[in-house]
Parts: sequence; C-alpha cells; structure tokens
Amino acid sequence: MAQTPSEIRYLTPPSVDVIKKKYCRFKKNGIKYIDYKDPEFLKKFLNEQGKLLPRRITGTSLKFQRRIAQAVKRARHLALLPFVTDMMK
Repeated sequence: MAQTPSEIRYLTPPSVDVIKKKYCRFKKNGIKYIDYKDPEFLKKFLNEQGKLLPRRITGTSLKFQRRIAQAVKRARHLALLPFVTDMMK
C-alpha cells in the first residue's frame, strides 16, 4: 500500500534551512596581519583534534587561509598550539 506524495502528512511542518552566505571575516573587518602569537584566535580555525578547518566550512578566502595555515604552523612550533590533541575545545 504505497502512499502518493499528496497523502504524506507531517506532524510538524518540514523545516526550510536558511543558508547563510559565507564571507571572509578578514576582508570584511579589514584585517591585514594574522598574529601567530594569539592562540585563542587561531583556535577558531581548528577542530577538536587540532586540524585546520577547510575554507568551505569557514568561508575564508584562499589568501587568508594560507596565512592562517602559516600562523598555526608557527604557533605549533613555538608550543602555543598542540600538534595533535583530543577534545581541544
């Protein structure tokens, strides 16, 4: 007994996801330099294991994604950020 699409009933209305447009926060705020000595700011671009979040998730432009990667590498070298961790945040 297959139901046709017009016979399907929902208890709650189906949610319509509103997708927010991604933007580069560095271009928007006019940030030109990413400080590698600020680990709290750099943690925003890392996941729980300490890996860099990709551009498609953060919305960062390619130019600033490269600068973030370099800053994270420098902070790891100075032991301001860990190379690998469990549940960093």
